[in-house]
Amino acid sequence: MKLDLNGYNLICEFEGLKLKPYLCSAKIPTIGYGNTYYPNGKRVTLLDDAITKEYAFEIFKTIADKFAKRVDDMVKTELTQNQFNALVSFAYNVGTGAFATSTLLKKVNINPNDATIKNEFLKWVRANKKVIQGLVNRRNKEALIYFASK
Repeated sequence: MKLDLNGYNLICEFEGLKLKPYLCSAKIPTIGYGNTYYPNGKRVTLLDDAITKEYAFEIFKTIADKFAKRVDDMVKTELTQNQFNALVSFAYNVGTGAFATSTLLKKVNINPNDATIKNEFLKWVRANKKVIQGLVNRRNKEALIYFASK
């Protein structure tokens, strides 16, 4: 599967756009739409130059598509587009390593319609051991979209 326009928009909505490098809530140098790396694999640093909105979206789309491919490879059950978009948004935020070992993925691979999957999204709301309201909001929306029929 691949992200659709709603999937790209979901991630962009929560990541927001910053054209200058900044520290995210997890204290990681970030730029654009929540990117910690450039497409060439170089890590973002706080000393990097500002980027344009167009380049920010180019970086985002390239990296988001890589996340989508990794999620597609890890999910072994058939998903709806909404379920896929929500899972890619989640993995984009927490990383594919964390997603790969998550109970969320295990439950999706057993039964993608298991109602307890919502609770698995909601477990991922902390950065540096602190509950972050923005993550609470994001996880609630991801869970809502995951279970939306259309």
